[in-house]
Amino acid sequence: MNGWVKVGTRSELLPGEFKVVWDGDTPIAVYNIDGALYAVEDTCTHDGGDLAGGEVFGFEVECPRHGARFDLRTGAVTKPPAYEPIASFPVREEDGAIWVRDDR
Repeated sequence: MNGWVKVGTRSELLPGEFKVVWDGDTPIAVYNIDGALYAVEDTCTHDGGDLAGGEVFGFEVECPRHGARFDLRTGAVTKPPAYEPIASFPVREEDGAIWVRDDR
């Protein structure tokens, strides 16, 4: 999996959980939402704070600092004060492991 970052296994990322990994200098938060995996940049576009650890509502994560929300499937803003989307990234599973990468 050259160019990919190992997140862990399914047993280490259960439904409702998240894990943050780094691809170079990019923090990537990987979420397990009802068995589906989604990866987004772990940086709020409103003020640069971490998103991981913020409350999750369905497919949205809420920034714990000012309440902006982002769609975990696409990175789109769903609630201000943020107006710029966050990056979303591909997630793969291979040989029992979960992998992610910053493909920008």
